[in-house]
Amino acid sequence: MFKQLKPTYIIVSILISSIVFLVACSELEPAAPADEDILDGPLEGLTNAQSAQFLAGDIAFNDEIFTKDKGLGPVFVATSCGSCHAGDGKGTPFTTLTRFGQVDHTGNKFLHLGGPQLQNRSIPGFNPETIPTGATFSKFTPPANTGLGFIELVPDSAILALSDPNDMNGDGISGVPNWNTVPSYVDILENAISQNGKYICRLGKKASTFNLLQQTVNAYNQDIGITSTFNPIDVYSGHSIDPEVSDKTVRDVVAYLQMLKAPIQRETENVEIENGKNLFIQIKCAACHVPQLQTDFSIISALSYKTFYPYTDLLLHDMGSDLDDGYTEGSAKTYEWRTPPLWGLGLSPGSQGGKYFLMHDGRAKSIEEAIEMHGGEAAQSKNNFQQLSATDKEKLIQFLKSL
Repeated sequence: MFKQLKPTYIIVSILISSIVFLVACSELEPAAPADEDILDGPLEGLTNAQSAQFLAGDIAFNDEIFTKDKGLGPVFVATSCGSCHAGDGKGTPFTTLTRFGQVDHTGNKFLHLGGPQLQNRSIPGFNPETIPTGATFSKFTPPANTGLGFIELVPDSAILALSDPNDMNGDGISGVPNWNTVPSYVDILENAISQNGKYICRLGKKASTFNLLQQTVNAYNQDIGITSTFNPIDVYSGHSIDPEVSDKTVRDVVAYLQMLKAPIQRETENVEIENGKNLFIQIKCAACHVPQLQTDFSIISALSYKTFYPYTDLLLHDMGSDLDDGYTEGSAKTYEWRTPPLWGLGLSPGSQGGKYFLMHDGRAKSIEEAIEMHGGEAAQSKNNFQQLSATDKEKLIQFLKSL
């Protein structure tokens, strides 16, 4: 016969077991990542109304999945915005977009054949698109979304000030803006600079998109096959149809993208990281990857007149024949690409399956491999990198990973 345990003994035993269980769980459960270690999240200093709109846009961007009944397709690339931008980070080769066209004096003669973007998926009963015979094409990995509100607000005058089309300073760098036509639904800012009816654009691999409204409308239309009042043209039929997404939802998504925080550099007190930054400047990487820019006025005070650190000049540069895909947008040449912002580079594996997929199409599998692919105007900086010692190369790469 077992002796009956006293109630106090039972209570103490339960308490001890609970404590042991909680301690064990705390050791097994990883700590929440620091704010600087994640890409997505809102700007600090938003008003209550702005925070509410940010949340609405977050839900529309990341949670809403389109189906046939909601207007998907009939040809499309993805069923939601977030499916290509996991955690608002970079995409992978599995989420690449394909753009196609023809580069000659006649313009893009493939627009009536589904150009400029390939919709490689379709709903039942329809055939997905294929690249027409004779069309040149390029693949684009989806970019990170964070910090776009800052980039949108860089004044045209600042971009032009960084431009040096004739290389007057003799540094071998001759960046130029992409002058492109802008849809009528886009409100042109008072300080925007025009040239022959075209405006300086800054978003996208070729810097061919003017602002986040245009980017969002294009993404709904070209990526998901969703029409809006801004662009009511169905990509499959070419006919104007009823809007499949509301103006409010489009505006909410634009606000969400504008109010995503900018990536924060990590390990700023690390001496080796600082040495890597000095090497980055020394070998002339900063001639294109300009560390610091400033925004113009914004009704969102958290974005207005702010200094930020994207490491880009938002200009097009000749990157050499190896990166010439024979495809272009706006005034960009086929071998010209916008300087990609480097902020958030070290966090890219978080949205790319623990790996790096860099350059415009994800062809580079490491930061060093991406540097080695630089040609054209960037060839000298690549050569300078190749002359560094293994130790200095590692310092520079660790600096880039801290961004």
